Amino acid sequence: QIYVIGGDGTHRGAFRIHEGCMEAGMNVAVAGIPKTIDNDIDYIDRSFGFASSVEAAQDAIRAAKTEATCNRPNGIGIVKLMGRSAGFIAVHATLGSGDVDLCLVPEVDIVLEGPDGCLPHLRRRVKEQGYAVVVVAEGAGEELMGTSAEVDAGGNKKLPAIGVFMKEQIVKYFQSQGETATVKYIDPSYMIRSVPANASDSLYCMQLAQNAVHGAMAGFTGFSVGLCNNKMVFLPIPELVATSPRCMNPRGRTWERVLARTRQPNTVPPLKPGEKVVDSHAPLLR
Repeated sequence: QIYVIGGDGTHRGAFRIHEGCMEAGMNVAVAGIPKTIDNDIDYIDRSFGFASSVEAAQDAIRAAKTEATCNRPNGIGIVKLMGRSAGFIAVHATLGSGDVDLCLVPEVDIVLEGPDGCLPHLRRRVKEQGYAVVVVAEGAGEELMGTSAEVDAGGNKKLPAIGVFMKEQIVKYFQSQGETATVKYIDPSYMIRSVPANASDSLYCMQLAQNAVHGAMAGFTGFSVGLCNNKMVFLPIPELVATSPRCMNPRGRTWERVLARTRQPNTVPPLKPGEKVVDSHAPLLR
């Protein structure tokens, strides 16, 4: 028996191991366990590690709020969170906090100025309450800063420094209005990924492990386990990775909740004629 723990890339590797065992006639069961803080594995309600990361992000958001409220004039705190292609951590951390005034994610283009600009929105929030807090996913803003052709040692494309970019743009915008902004930038980076699992994730991991063993002992192979609509199920790995990594639906209920919470302008363009909404297969994330 082989148990492989990781995200969609790890699951693709696990399936290749499964295929190799089948071709060699080896009696080996290969089971996957979805673990990624980005929560970008399709079909399942959530992956192991996601809840712990969202909880850990709250400390950074609280620190950003403290910095923003204690630094005058026009205090603004920015927190950059993980999320290369999906903004699930940023979105859920925003909803769980209640202190965030602007949330920026890869799935929604950033508009800086104009009627729907995020910079005028931030200035309005500062005037209303004396401060503002921004949460930005690391993969946001490529439409403004461009896509890098460089890759890191893991083969992932290098992302532009969106947090630093937003800090500079906020300072420039307030200067153009004849004002000064005191902007504090917090990048917790791997701190939200390296925290111990919270109680919810610990329980979930135990359930995943037990069901992976049940499946392997029952003779299944080339499968993964996970919660689908709050029920523990077995999933064929090819089906699981075919639409992974998934992204948040910018026209779904989750993003609508963010807009209601932050009161930021909605910059999602209307659907074009014949265009269809691409949604996750996980009903709890819609």
